[in-house]
Amino acid sequence: MTGTAAAPAPSEVQLGRLAYRRRQTVKSVLVAAGSTVALGLVLTVAITGAPGFDRVRESFFDPKVAAETLPDILVGLWLNIRLLVCCTIGALILGLLIAVLRTLRGPVFFPFRALAIGYTYSFRGAPLIIVLYVLTLGVPGLRLAGTPSVVVLGGIALVITYGAYMAEVFRAGIESVHPSQRAAARSLGLSYRQTMRFVVLPQAVRRVTPPLLNDVVSMQKDVGLISLAGPIDAIRAAQIGVAEHYNFTPYIVAGALFVLMAIPLIAVTDWVTLRSARRQSADGAA
Repeated sequence: MTGTAAAPAPSEVQLGRLAYRRRQTVKSVLVAAGSTVALGLVLTVAITGAPGFDRVRESFFDPKVAAETLPDILVGLWLNIRLLVCCTIGALILGLLIAVLRTLRGPVFFPFRALAIGYTYSFRGAPLIIVLYVLTLGVPGLRLAGTPSVVVLGGIALVITYGAYMAEVFRAGIESVHPSQRAAARSLGLSYRQTMRFVVLPQAVRRVTPPLLNDVVSMQKDVGLISLAGPIDAIRAAQIGVAEHYNFTPYIVAGALFVLMAIPLIAVTDWVTLRSARRQSADGAA
């Protein structure tokens, strides 16, 4: 006997159910589109009808000023992008190291745990701008030989501040791995380091990837604070443009570029979060 059996034709009840679902989908799309258009019209009328709308438009949305300042802001944005990449890598490495130190067991490791706890408590509570000022203004004032540039010092401020947050995220992931898996790994003859490397950390990193990406999104905004120390990044270039043109449009241009830079990262974060939720649902149903 060759060939495969043809699929049975859908019943009348099933066809009716599918048609009902299509009608509901079309209805939902039409309602969503209608409500969106209505809200857009209300906001447009409310904003454009405000007494000071023309003055605000000239001060914040001048196309001529935007076109003139855009090249300098893009040059400054390149510094922000490089800083974000380097600081993300540094904060992830530092956070993972601190998290591992905090999870060490045994009295001999108490000094390391105490240092790790003191670090996370201090830099999770300290405002980033204070850390930035101390490192970029205070450290150069010591006039030590070999002092890094202000950009490097600002990057270090971002790394040690966000490293404290990421350390707690990593620690939460490590603690979420069930102790029975550590016991099973040790019973198979794996050392503590091998257990952490091959059993605990892969699961922990997979579980905390969404919150880690959220921290990276937050850092993407805060790299603009480096402008407070003097380097000409996108924000600093916008400040110069505002001073030259007596117009706030460069700030809007810089803000729009930061939003465009964040959209891919936010989309990846949402995708990873959704994928993780589906995986956990599948594991729970199994």
